[in-house]
Formats: sequence, structure tokens, C-alpha cells
Amino acid sequence: MKYEATGNKTIVGRQETSQIEATRISGSIAPEAGRVSRVLVFTYGLVAYVICLGTFVYAFGFIGNYGVPKAMDSGRENSLAQALLIDALLLGVFAVQHSVMARPWFKEWWTRFVPKIAERSTYVLVSCVLMFVLFWQWQPIGGTIWDVQNSIGRGLLFGLYVVGWIVLLTATFLINHFDLFGLRQVFLFLRGKDVKPLKFATPALYKYVRHPLYVGWFLTFWATPTMTAAHLVFAVLSSAYILVAIQFEERDLITVHGERYAQYRRSVPMLIPRLFSRQPESRRTVSDSTTA
Repeated sequence: MKYEATGNKTIVGRQETSQIEATRISGSIAPEAGRVSRVLVFTYGLVAYVICLGTFVYAFGFIGNYGVPKAMDSGRENSLAQALLIDALLLGVFAVQHSVMARPWFKEWWTRFVPKIAERSTYVLVSCVLMFVLFWQWQPIGGTIWDVQNSIGRGLLFGLYVVGWIVLLTATFLINHFDLFGLRQVFLFLRGKDVKPLKFATPALYKYVRHPLYVGWFLTFWATPTMTAAHLVFAVLSSAYILVAIQFEERDLITVHGERYAQYRRSVPMLIPRLFSRQPESRRTVSDSTTA
């Protein structure tokens, strides 16, 4: 897998940690900025958002092997050692960028050169560029870990794959989709308005897991009727990265929210919902908190 007019709601998490930016940039927009400057910044943010949408669409085909020139599970093109090295480097570069650029200390340095209001759009744009490099340079490995031949089984796994994307996209809208991808910030700048902190809430999926967006990613990584060696490498390394990244993100959130997020963390599971638990008390405690 970093902020909204007063009165709207959002929640926490990573993609959810974009809320941390709200406090940092709140009041930093200059309503007196020239009209041309505001239009240029908005156009930049809009272009970054459109590229991000295109990246998501391509990723659906790339990971699922549907309708793209070279998919994750295409035939091997190079030696096994070379393919493994290139794939690991591609995933490693993306992971480093995605995590480092999301850290508060990096933002403080980075926004000396990039306008604060466009920082999120820049983060999204760089992430998407690196994802397209990964799609372009990915080295299929070949080899089959499992291959479900039963038509019902293949249908169920494809259904889970689609559900993963639905959960992922639904989670982005629950936490304010346009805020997450930087479009809301540049739109408010265009209108000469400040970015205000959002109230803390735990809508829908966030009542049951703290990171439903990541649950969606896990489903897209692992729900495949044919698991090749390259796909397994991608799924294992990406899953490991997410599990590590969550620890850093939640540490940042506790720093910002203190006991409020700590209570939410204690009350709600990270990724796997509890089938039988006493939720009302924990939900009430969390929903009364406010976000940064």
C-alpha cells in the first residue's frame, strides 16, 4: 500500500496515516496564493490521481494475469538467479520508497522542496511510477506451486481475488478516498481553503479490523488458482513488507494520537476479525476520539 473540511469523518491506519498530515499542513495553505499557482497545483494533483487510477487498473490485470502484455505469471525470460535478483530488487525499491516517504521525518525534510499541499500527490505519483517500472521489468520465473483445475475451485479463487479488490477500494472510500490520494488537498487549495483535521471514526469495516485495506491486498496476493514461483515470491515479500510496515505506521499513529489510538489498537484486531467478541464498548471508546 500518509486532512478534509471540518465536520467530515475519517479513520486511522496507513493509507490511513495520511491523517497525520492533516495536523502538519492544517493552516499552511495560503488562500492569497495566485490563481495560476492554485490551478497548476490542482492540475498536478489531478494528473497524479489519474495515473494512480490507471496503475490500479493495470495492477488488477498484472497480478491476476488478465489482459496485459506481460503478467506476473508469464513464461520465464532469464535465468532463475537473475529473475529472482531483479524481482527482489524491484520489490525492495518500492518498499523502501513507500515506507521512507511516508515517515514524518522524511516529510519534514521533503516539504522544504515540495509544496506541502502537493506532498501527498507527489508521494502517490512516485509510488505509481515505481509500480509501472515493476510491471515493466518484472521477471517471470515459471514453475508451479499449485494449479487448481476444478472449475468451481478456480471460480471461487477468482471470486476471492475480486473481493480483495472490492475490499481494498471500499476501504479507501471509508477513509476518504480523495484525501488518501491527494486530490482533496489540492482541490481545497484551488478554492483557497485550509486543510482541516478530520474527526476520528471507525466506519463499517474498521469496526472489525484496523487495516481492512491491507486485508484486501492479502486477498489479491494469495487468491489465485495458479500459483507460480514468481507469484509466490511476490506474495511472500509483499506480505512480509505489509506486516513490517504496519508496525511503523501504528507507532506513528500512537505518537500522534496517544492513548486514543492505543485503545483502538487493543480493542480491534489488526487483520483478522474476531468472530465472537464484545465490540460495543471498544467501538464506543474509539468513536469518541479525534484524529490528527
